[in-house]
Amino acid sequence: MTILSTKPYLIRAIYDWCCDSGSTPYLAIKVDAKTRVPVAYVKDGEIVINLGINAVKDLHVGSDSISCHARFGGVSHAVMVPIDAVIGIFAKESGQGLVFQAGESSPASTDPTLLSPASTDSNSPQSNRSASTKPHLRIVK
Repeated sequence: MTILSTKPYLIRAIYDWCCDSGSTPYLAIKVDAKTRVPVAYVKDGEIVINLGINAVKDLHVGSDSISCHARFGGVSHAVMVPIDAVIGIFAKESGQGLVFQAGESSPASTDPTLLSPASTDSNSPQSNRSASTKPHLRIVK
């Protein structure tokens, strides 16, 4: 049995929550060779796209990619973003949403103290763990 990624489901859920609450959903993307976005709007290898109902047309959030037509500078562009390239999705007005860890399908913590450079300090409990120690789940019956 193949385990499906939770990432596209979480993206759709936050998108729906933003729309239902009257907020504007924004998608943060790490641009790579597989990402189709207007390169003129890419900054530091990343782009943030407004996915609001009035900002995009033909939005489709699939299991592998997100596609739509979006306006940049008043000009419509076809956009295709692999799910793996999505950094996060959030409401513009409140900043609430999800940030994803690189290369993973689960949401990362949005706690600013965990995302700051200070969390890489050698006295940090997380840095004292062995690099080979990975969290794991076990089925208990």
